[in-house]
Amino acid sequence: MSLPDGLRLRRAHPQDLDDVMWLEHASFPTDAWSASQMSGELYSPHGYYVVVETTDDGAPTIVGYAGLSSLAGNPVADVQTIAVAADQRGRGIGRVLFTELLDEARRRGVHEVFLEVRADNPVAQAMYTAFGFERIAVRPRYYQPDGVDAWVMRAELSPATSRPGPIGQETLDEHR
Repeated sequence: MSLPDGLRLRRAHPQDLDDVMWLEHASFPTDAWSASQMSGELYSPHGYYVVVETTDDGAPTIVGYAGLSSLAGNPVADVQTIAVAADQRGRGIGRVLFTELLDEARRRGVHEVFLEVRADNPVAQAMYTAFGFERIAVRPRYYQPDGVDAWVMRAELSPATSRPGPIGQETLDEHR
C-alpha cells in the first residue's frame, strides 16, 4: 500500500513533538497524552514512531503519526497510538502507518501485537479487524474523563521478510 501523491512516510524525531502534540490534541480532545508522555515515547529506545507529512507545499506538515513499543528480544509488542488529521482521513494514511508498525514489529522478531481501541470508534475497529486483530477483552471505562470502554485487540504476526520496510529502504537509499 502506498501513500497518495504529496505525502511521505518517515521516522519520527523528537523535533516533531510540537506538531505531533497538535495532532494528538485535535484527534483525542478528551484524553490526549501530555507532551511529557509523548516526548518520553519519542526518545524511548523501545519505541518506533513514524509520521506522514506533506511534501508538496513549502514547509512539511505532519498529517498522521503512529507508534509501537517493544522491548528488545520480547516477542510481544504494543501499538501505542495512531492518529490521522481529520481532513486527511479516508485516504489510506492510517493503513500505511499501521502497516509500517506491523512491519517493524516483524523486523524486531515480534510474534504477537496488542492494542487498545475506543469502543466508540468503529472505523478504527474495522481497520484493525481487517489486519487480523481480534477483540480479546474489554477494559471498562478505560478512556478518561469520558469513561469509554477500551477493546483490547490482539493479532499473531507471520515472520518478517528479508527486505527492509519503506523507511528502512529510504535509509539504505540515502547511503548509496
